[in-house]
Amino acid sequence: MIKLPSQKEEVMATINTTPLVDVMLVLLIIFLMTIPVAVQTHSVVLPKESNQPRITKPQDINISVNKSGDIFWNSFQVKNDRDLVARLKEVSLQMPQPEVHIRGDQDVEFESIAKILLDCQRAGIAKVGFLTEPPAKG
Repeated sequence: MIKLPSQKEEVMATINTTPLVDVMLVLLIIFLMTIPVAVQTHSVVLPKESNQPRITKPQDINISVNKSGDIFWNSFQVKNDRDLVARLKEVSLQMPQPEVHIRGDQDVEFESIAKILLDCQRAGIAKVGFLTEPPAKG
């Protein structure tokens, strides 16, 4: 037997919005909890980017690091960290103290650069800079 719909049973033409409201309330609670965490920062003035070519002075020291981690003082290879620190200590006593420029290979491990920075700090070098290739114009 086929049951025909009676007049009392009508098709509901409205959308059930209860699940939609539930999802929206959950999202609202998540946003209310996460926004204060993301916004809490101290106000600081960030430095402006400047890339000015520097004129290298003859007394400046160039320390180069190749991709295998070998360290070079100008054009001479340095044996180890102790030798580098000893040389830097001699230089740090000069007045005015020369700048140390670190030239790192593109593929060098950061650990090698960090060791040189630590050696400069141990020796009392005041000015340390990094040399890079200038950006391509155009």
